[in-house]
Parts: sequence; C-alpha cells; structure tokens
Amino acid sequence: MFGKRGNEGFGKAGGAIAPPPPAPAAVPAASSPSVLVEPSREPARQQVTPPPMQTPQRKRPVRTDEYYDTKAQVFSALIDTIDLSQLSKLDGESAREEIRDIVNDIITIKNFAMSISEQEELLEDICNDVLGYGPLEPLLARDDIADIMVNGAGQTFIEVGGKTIESEIRFRDNAQLLSICQRIVSQVGRRVDESSPICDARLPDGSRVNVIAPPLSIDGPALTIRKFKKDKLTLDQLVRFGAITPEGATVLQIIGRVRCNVVISGGTGSGKTTLLNCLTNYIDRDERVITCEDTAELQLQQPHVVRLETRPPNIEGEGEITMRDLVKNCLRMRPERIIVGEVRGPEVFDLLQAMNTGHDGSMGTIHANTPRECLSRIESMIAMGGFTLPAKTVREIISTSVDVVIQAARLRDGSRRITQITEVIGMEGDVIITQDLMRYEIEGEDAGGRLIGRHMSTGVGKPHFWDRARYFNEEKRLAAALDAMEAKTKE
Repeated sequence: MFGKRGNEGFGKAGGAIAPPPPAPAAVPAASSPSVLVEPSREPARQQVTPPPMQTPQRKRPVRTDEYYDTKAQVFSALIDTIDLSQLSKLDGESAREEIRDIVNDIITIKNFAMSISEQEELLEDICNDVLGYGPLEPLLARDDIADIMVNGAGQTFIEVGGKTIESEIRFRDNAQLLSICQRIVSQVGRRVDESSPICDARLPDGSRVNVIAPPLSIDGPALTIRKFKKDKLTLDQLVRFGAITPEGATVLQIIGRVRCNVVISGGTGSGKTTLLNCLTNYIDRDERVITCEDTAELQLQQPHVVRLETRPPNIEGEGEITMRDLVKNCLRMRPERIIVGEVRGPEVFDLLQAMNTGHDGSMGTIHANTPRECLSRIESMIAMGGFTLPAKTVREIISTSVDVVIQAARLRDGSRRITQITEVIGMEGDVIITQDLMRYEIEGEDAGGRLIGRHMSTGVGKPHFWDRARYFNEEKRLAAALDAMEAKTKE
C-alpha cells in the first residue's frame, strides 16, 4: 500500500506504598468519589502479605549474536522497502499489521531459517523498535512493575512486590539503548547526548524517566523509569495493604480536608508521591490547585487544576525555568493550594511563604528519614538558597508554616508503611517543637522474613489542628478516630 517497491508500508518511528494487585486492563481508571475509611475492629498487630508477584506470560529467550545479525538484516531491508512518511497516517494497530506483512515477505524472500516461534519473536521485536520503545515494551505493559532500571545494554532490573529482581530483557547494544532514551526524552522537548548527558522526562502515560548517558555513565546509558500506575491508589487501598490503619487513614483524610499545610517526608521509593496523590483526593472540588513538578506525575482528580513543569536550559544554555521560578509565579496565579511534587532547594522558602500568607492546605514532598530530619533539611535548603536570616527566624518561619509532617518509609522487607504522623506545634526557645499523633513500631519478623509491626497512638489528646477540624465540622470524626487508635494501642 505505502511501499516504495510495490510492497505495503507502515507508520512512523518514534514512539509505593505497598503495591496493588495488577490491573486487569490497560485503561486509566476513571475518577471515583472519595472513599471514607471508618475505624474498624481489626487486630492491632498487622502482618500483611503483599499481592503475589506477577510473572510474564512467556519467558523471552536469551538473544544470540546470530539473532541480532538476522534482525539487523531484516530491519535494514524493511527501512529500504517502506515509506516512513506514510506511517503517521495509520493507527498503531494498522501500522503493526503493515510491518508484520512486510517483515514476513522479507523473511520469505531472503530465506532465513527460522522457526514459527523465532519468527514471532522477531516480528514483535521489530514492531516494538519501530513503533515503541524496543525491548522495554513488555516491561512497560506490565502494571505490577514499580521501577525499571537499565544499567547499560546488557543488564535490566525491575522492582516487583517491593523486591528488585533481574529481568531477562536485553538491548542489542548501547547504541540501541541510547536511541530509545533519545526517543523518550524528545517527546517532551528534551535531549540527552554527550553535551547534555543527564535528563529527566516522562512517558506519555505519566511514568517518570531519568537518563544519564556516557561519558558520565561508564558502562553505557543508565535508564530509570518509575512506572505510572494505571489505577490510582486511594487511602482505603493503603489500609488493605497495611500501610496505615483505618483510624490513621481517617486522620489523614481530615488533614487533607481541613487545609493543613503538609510536608510528606521519606526516602527514595517510599511512596511519597503516592501518598501525596491520596491526600489531594480530599481537596474540595471547587478549590483552585496549582502543581509544580520537575516531571509531571501527580494525578489530581479535581476539575480546577493547573499543572506546571520545569524546563532545562537549551543547547545554548539559556531558557531554563527552575522550580523556584514556578513556585514564585504560582503566587501570581490566584492559587488556593500549591502542590510541589518534590522540594529540593531554595524554592522551599517560597513555598513556606505561600503557606504563611493565605495558601493554607499547600503540600510538598522532601527526601528525609524522620520528621525531625525533614525540618532540619528545610532549614538547610533555605540556607543553601543564599538567604541570610538568623537561624531562629528561619525556624520560626518553618514552625508557623508547616502544620503536619507525614513520614513514609520503605522497610527492609520491601513493604511500605506510613511510620509517623507528626504535628509541628511551635517554638520553645530556639527549638521547633513537634509531637507524634501516631507511629509505626516494628516488633519482629516472621519465618519468611516479613516484618511484623503495628501502628500505635501516642495518646496526645487533642491535636494542634483541632480548631481547623471544628471549623470544617470534622471534630467528631477526628475525635472518634483518635479514640479508636488509642484503644487499639492499649489492647
């Protein structure tokens, strides 16, 4: 149909907290109403087994040099035969059918000795190379994978069920891997090469991508993909996975609802963004929310959301838009809440100023291992921004801006837990005073190495944001949740 030599041608080249069960279909979940998690009488001690790990439908054979040589010959003949300019006129499925027809003809004409299964593997690989992301396609199609980590052409790891395992996926060589990396980042107007070897980007489905290329990456391009979940997690699902108790989830719902200023703290892969998504589900639908991110991955369901994303410098080193630029510009856009995907530098000062000047209910995430360390990191980031304020003044700004720090953690058995809900009370002398409403205590492990622990109330009585809860008519539900937490702790 579109062939240069009478053959038919084809389309365009290019392209947690605890884990949920794999989704049955690759269709993004529709927006669903908030699910209020009421206290229940479950046992205080929790031992939650994650969903079983999903495995691929079939194991891909190890590729040999002979296979890659055959594939290169077929691919070269395919490119000579087709008219790529016509491929953009076809949908994905039609383009695949065109490719398969031509490749079958090439295999027949060149008389390659291949079994039916080998031919199917070759057809699938070539379709993925031309229309998608090559060997990554089978991994991207699986919803049970949380992270894909490619360490050069010959080694790929995936995280499934909280555990990191090596995948059988391989690339032909580093040139093919770099080509796929360039295809990914070019879709969002970015580039990766020797002059700009570090790049953050995202896939069309929202998955977060980081690429670091040679000469910085010695053994070939290193590609890391944080997979986008097709079904957005909710707090009631986190309860089922044991990340939080029903009573703790109710407290988090109320914190999100009554416009507390929240910082979510945690290490890499602890589920900070997942938890931030869960909390934003309880923002009133008539509020104007503005999000600022390095790579857009938040999945807010409210109708009035403005999404902003940073921009790296161009090839001349100009045109960079930093996170601080975005946060400062937010204040001119009449936001009611500002959500910063990840706070890393001096933009934290602008976020604190926003929290302190009428934008209650703003939220952000920070890499830190404890709530106290989180507050210290905020202080350090302000100092790194060149602000010459006395330490006491900086701490006063922090204590009057941040209401709650929520600590998330990825434990050594791979499970994810919300380990602390901590209030910022104020100042006593030169020290910021905090109090825990709830914390997670590890009590041991079972025979399979799974950690056993429970969420415990600290019995502090009325939290500091009680008046906010009363203003939003949530004080009865808050009191019931706190009483239930304390009763379970005493059992």
